[in-house]
Amino acid sequence: MTDPLSEVIALLQPRAVFSKGISGAGRWGVRYSDFGQPSFCAVLEGRCRLAVDGQPALTLVAGDFVLLPATPGFTLSGFEPVTPERIDPKVTPSPKGEVRHGTRGGPPDVRLLGGYFVFDSPDAALMVSLLPALVHVRGEERLSVLVRLVGGETSEQRSGRDLVLTRLVELLLIEALRSTSSDDAPPGLLRGLADARLAPAIRQMHGHLTRPWTVAQLAKSAALSRSAFFDRFTRTVGLPPMEYLLDWRMAVARGLLRRREFAIAEVAERVGYSSASTFSTAFSRHVGQSPGRYARAS
Repeated sequence: MTDPLSEVIALLQPRAVFSKGISGAGRWGVRYSDFGQPSFCAVLEGRCRLAVDGQPALTLVAGDFVLLPATPGFTLSGFEPVTPERIDPKVTPSPKGEVRHGTRGGPPDVRLLGGYFVFDSPDAALMVSLLPALVHVRGEERLSVLVRLVGGETSEQRSGRDLVLTRLVELLLIEALRSTSSDDAPPGLLRGLADARLAPAIRQMHGHLTRPWTVAQLAKSAALSRSAFFDRFTRTVGLPPMEYLLDWRMAVARGLLRRREFAIAEVAERVGYSSASTFSTAFSRHVGQSPGRYARAS
């Protein structure tokens, strides 16, 4: 069975993990400016406060995991009033060893493992827009195990390190996203997959990309009327069904063109177009350049 979430993660091409230990004690706070790249944080012990721009503030406790797929600005702090230290992650050098905030020496009030990675895909913005802005998971042991593995791997220079980290990050992303309470998630792919009526239609689109789908056919797979399906899909996923399908086809086409293993006619066929010329017109309109030029530039 096709797994749309795994396909999205695969096309995002996550890699290159950086992680560090963070601790805080007493009166402390740090304000990180907008970063844009995906980042994560796991609370190893104690508790702290996290305030992400545009989101309600959270109290994080031991065992919590937070994923920010596009990392807007945020403040991490203890619970005493403080003017936070400002940090721009785009220009501040990456520290070596654990970072301590607040009172130096003595036991910390909180210990965390924080880190970031990158998405290699040029389509990352499209696919990240289908994910929640903030993923908060509490008490998930499988995530804790993966976080410990990531922390151990990043601190050692062992052979095969980059490949192991790439695979660990893929697992971390999938585990975090499927552990999210999707009923409360903002419009996007997770919420769509959590909807018992819409999930079969989304899996049909991903599993049979070459079919000339219509809204009526997809509505039938969801056991809904055409209008009810269209409204529910648009409200839940954040895009009309045919727009989502087009975006996904173009994302897959870009991935195939970057590999340069297939002729344009074969790429067109693989993403549901009956001719190379029809595909080229649609691709050029969607991407802003022809498939051939895109492949050469990649």
